Amino acid sequence: MTDDAGSHSEAVPAEDTPGERAARRPRSTDPVELGFTPRGPVPWLAPFLLISTGIRTLLAMLFGAYLDKRELQNALESRINRQVGPDGGLWLDYVADLGDGFNATYSVAYLLAQPELTVDGHRLPRAQTLVMGGDQVYPSAAYEAYEDRCKGPYQAALPCPPPERPTLFAVPGNHDWYDGLTAFLRLFARSRDRHFGGWGTGQSRSYFAVELPADWWLLGLDDQSGSYLDDPQLAYFDEVARRLGPGSRVILAVPAPTWVKAVDHPTAYDSIDYFIRTIIAPTGAHVRLLISGDLHHYARYAGPDRQLVTCGGGGAYLYPTHKLPERIEVPPKDTLSRRASRTRSYELAGRYPDAARSRRYGWGIFARLPLRNPGFTALLGILHTMLMLAVAGIADNRAGTTEQRLFSVPLLLVLGVTLLGAVFFAKPPTARGKRYARHWILGAGHGLAHVALAVAGAWLWLALPFHDWSWPLPVVAATVGYAPAVGLVASQVVAGYLLIAGGFGVNLNELFAGQGIEDAKSFLRMRITPDGTLTIYPIAVDRVARGWHLNPDQSPSASWLVPTTV
Repeated sequence: MTDDAGSHSEAVPAEDTPGERAARRPRSTDPVELGFTPRGPVPWLAPFLLISTGIRTLLAMLFGAYLDKRELQNALESRINRQVGPDGGLWLDYVADLGDGFNATYSVAYLLAQPELTVDGHRLPRAQTLVMGGDQVYPSAAYEAYEDRCKGPYQAALPCPPPERPTLFAVPGNHDWYDGLTAFLRLFARSRDRHFGGWGTGQSRSYFAVELPADWWLLGLDDQSGSYLDDPQLAYFDEVARRLGPGSRVILAVPAPTWVKAVDHPTAYDSIDYFIRTIIAPTGAHVRLLISGDLHHYARYAGPDRQLVTCGGGGAYLYPTHKLPERIEVPPKDTLSRRASRTRSYELAGRYPDAARSRRYGWGIFARLPLRNPGFTALLGILHTMLMLAVAGIADNRAGTTEQRLFSVPLLLVLGVTLLGAVFFAKPPTARGKRYARHWILGAGHGLAHVALAVAGAWLWLALPFHDWSWPLPVVAATVGYAPAVGLVASQVVAGYLLIAGGFGVNLNELFAGQGIEDAKSFLRMRITPDGTLTIYPIAVDRVARGWHLNPDQSPSASWLVPTTV
């Protein structure tokens, strides 16, 4: 195991790398000039994306153990890094859930890259260390997605290393794991060309340890989407633990805020608790800060011995804060672990956006759902047209006829699929966490609402002359006239369901994912003074920039693009 003795000795200036596009500043905002294509927000309810994401999630669940490369990382260098600023202290940034739409991702990257920020009268210089806390790319860990949604925007924000030569460390999230960490390791754990825009990459594995000033330590874990900690990783941190002592203080960066998720999934926190209990606690060191992304908001829980912070506002769609529990117990008392640490209570001490604003955002689902997800609206139109024609076919035939019997089979099938689909949408069989009666009731109610819409549509259809036209004119009329209208109406039914269900804590993620809210972003800037005082500055971005133009400042480390002021 080796040390990185200098605070930034591993960074490589981008302009020193032959062929690196960052060496030449763009002359326009054309993708050819930028070296990447700025992407819009991910349309999370787009049909093909839903299918592909579902397949990837299923494959990750079924074959995750076979794709797990963490044991193979034992062959890689096991570096313990050291980061200390020129004054003996350190400025450290934390950002997570960042690789989504360009406007939101670049707005945050732009702020991270500026030489100094002034927030509420505090002058905050650019950090010497940047930690990316997981889900560096959406929706999947493809090479092109990393380039366009993550590396490209950050390279544009800080093209070349500034004098302080900042260093980057990254924790993999569940989206980084969709390809078994292949792209993640190639970007963040390379043995050569160790740069990410103007940041040097400091890790050699998917997990890391960094010695900070005044006996503070930053440890980044990789628990493979909440499964377990592999033996090489535990051996690595065993070696790190030999350097810890009773005076050591630890910042633990993890992929997900399992302290919150354990409310519905009691075993979610077990891996973190095991790590603290078996690796950190025996040394006498204390974990003072647990930090994570994954939930796309800012929330801080305060306890007697540590702070639990979620900060996933790096660019992905906003996740609500108004349903956060006011008080949590960590580890939960109903965990199945027989050797869990002593349970402590933590109170919700801060959140962004606040609960009232979060609720107001929820009401935006009616306008944003069809606007952000036109493919989903089109799919609803097609399905409802088929359902309406089946209902109309039954209603237009006399009871007991052969035609009715022929139409009854597909109608019953479609009705069954509609109801089951709505119930499973409320709580998929593979979803983690507890399943309550409200999931079944709300899911069934949602399905019945769509059936009622189909019946109403059939009644309207039969009142119009189209159904008497000769075939295939009724089908053409339904496709051209009925499908677009019913698709929009059905999207409002879904929106109404999501708003109501969200009030009961069901489908909260879909309520906000369907809107793709780009605003209300956040990141952390932290300061460790030479005497060991840690101060955390949560930085909120109420509204991200929507327009960009070339930066007239042509210095090598200046951002390529700056916000267009109105």
